[in-house]
Amino acid sequence: MAVDVLLGLQWGDEGKGKIVDVLAPQYDIIARFQGGPNAGHTLIFDGKKFVLHTVPSGIFRPGLKNIIGNGVVIDPITLGKELDKLDAAGIDYAGRLFVARKAHLILPSHRLLDAARENAKGDRKIGSTLKGIGPTYMDKTGRNGLRVGNLEAPDFRQRYEALKDKHKQLVGLYPFIQFDLDKEEEAWFKAIERLRQLEFVDGEFWINDAIKRGEKVLAEGAQGSMLDIDFGTYPFVTSSNTITAGVCTGLGIAPQQIGEVIGITKAYCTRVGGGPFPTELLGETGEFLRKEGQEFGATTGRPRRCGWIDLVQLRYTIMLSGVTQLVVTKVDVLNNFDTLQVADAYDVDGTISHSLPFDLVHENYQPVYTPVPGWKSDLTGVKEEASLPQACLDFVKFLEEKLGTRVSMVSTGPDREELVVR
Repeated sequence: MAVDVLLGLQWGDEGKGKIVDVLAPQYDIIARFQGGPNAGHTLIFDGKKFVLHTVPSGIFRPGLKNIIGNGVVIDPITLGKELDKLDAAGIDYAGRLFVARKAHLILPSHRLLDAARENAKGDRKIGSTLKGIGPTYMDKTGRNGLRVGNLEAPDFRQRYEALKDKHKQLVGLYPFIQFDLDKEEEAWFKAIERLRQLEFVDGEFWINDAIKRGEKVLAEGAQGSMLDIDFGTYPFVTSSNTITAGVCTGLGIAPQQIGEVIGITKAYCTRVGGGPFPTELLGETGEFLRKEGQEFGATTGRPRRCGWIDLVQLRYTIMLSGVTQLVVTKVDVLNNFDTLQVADAYDVDGTISHSLPFDLVHENYQPVYTPVPGWKSDLTGVKEEASLPQACLDFVKFLEEKLGTRVSMVSTGPDREELVVR
């Protein structure tokens, strides 16, 4: 069986959690393959709202197995809080939630180092969520990190202390910040005991054995494609590969195992934190989108920057990941516009280009917009394609034509039931 992939095509917050939850019954396994607790996957059903940061979004579907892959970095405290909420909601995850031994651990001193480094940057901050994710990936590539499997080693505490001491030395290079390391450490070791209650597996063997048995796998991405460490808006990016290529390294599967690649885009665009955002709207329209779309970070609570949909950017990320079908979310947020604007090209130093520039941070470019009629209609309760306003259908078909990719689903609201399958 092939491994299907679901990932965000913009700067994150595209609605991945909801779509994974909707698709999950078609699969046997949901696998997170990268990122850490900076992810905030929001799911709404039965009048309840859940936000997942580390646990795969298939956990609410009975009988499905969920694995946190080796490409993920795990904060035991955040994971423990998620498990508490699942327990409170009566979600039985025993025997269904697995953790790859090769996944790296976020230490309290990683978060201290993250905060100290970001604080020292002043006006050059990159908008880190201060979850310790960057320093953890740095230790991973620097061959200093601690992994989940190390929790089973008799000398784990000595390894922990050695890494913490290294971090404290590095923190001494930056201006002082308030951070109660002893208190955070106490909570961390309590959370470690909770983590040890989950089933640790050799993830690469576990998932390949499942594929050989014919089990269907959906790989769930975190963050967005434009935050990819190699291909995103560097240096305003995350620390992992958020595109399809990250599935192979984040789970331990071969490229030929990849099947469908489902890319998610909002009907407009958002971004949290610093960094370039070509179609950002700074006036009343941007504020309207923020309020109408409830655009506040599920992880940080920060207001999201809002703008029109950017097809130049989307063509780029569709190309990078080999997207085979699109899901367009939050079309309902655009209900009240007479006319929508779509960025279909960039003016780069006076030359019209349909390709993304090398460096969105410094190069001189402006989006070139194409107006598209709005539908001025309430989409509440719309679940069938035939019930969508013609102008909305025309907008979807316009996206398909310009992006060269089929739109398979259109989300008309936050609940799992508010979805049009085409």
